[in-house]
Amino acid sequence: MAHVGDGHSRLVAWLKIVLPLIALAILSTLFFVSRSIDPSQTIPYADVDVEGLARDQQIGAPTYTGMTEDGSAIRIAADSARPEAGGQRLIATAPSARIELPGGRIIEIHAESGRIDRDAGEAGLTGAAMITSSDGYRIETDSIVAQLDRTGMETAGPVSGTAPFGEISAGRLVLTQNPDGGYLLRFEDGVKLIYRPGT
Repeated sequence: MAHVGDGHSRLVAWLKIVLPLIALAILSTLFFVSRSIDPSQTIPYADVDVEGLARDQQIGAPTYTGMTEDGSAIRIAADSARPEAGGQRLIATAPSARIELPGGRIIEIHAESGRIDRDAGEAGLTGAAMITSSDGYRIETDSIVAQLDRTGMETAGPVSGTAPFGEISAGRLVLTQNPDGGYLLRFEDGVKLIYRPGT
């Protein structure tokens, strides 16, 4: 038994010497093999325009919701928005608007850019604007102005698209409220209609 204990003690004594030497060899290898750091090289994930961020205040994915005086629910969302220089208006990127009329009819608008002016109570959407309604209208135009305090909308120029009864084009499109409380989507100025029954 004394012989076994001596072997164990001798093994422990050797390990006390060998293991630190192995650790030292591993650390030395790491230092010799590792690449030298070039302090002039930029950090790959630090590619951020800090000055641009400080200069351009921006809101990511903003949403505006409200109710008009006549009871329509309005929701406007965008990819981003920033305040217009020297004004109270917001400039929006890829805005979309949803107007839910009291009777349940839904009108949606999508555009490339927009301007929201709460003081004036309106939102202007421009650039390949698309208007769709839950009752089957799909209309394209360049510019739309939608009211925020009351249900109303009109285009600044020509429109073209499809309706439940065929294809339609006009000089402009206006959404207004009738005296009886209903809502009318009205085409004006040189209206052309190709009637297609069953469409």
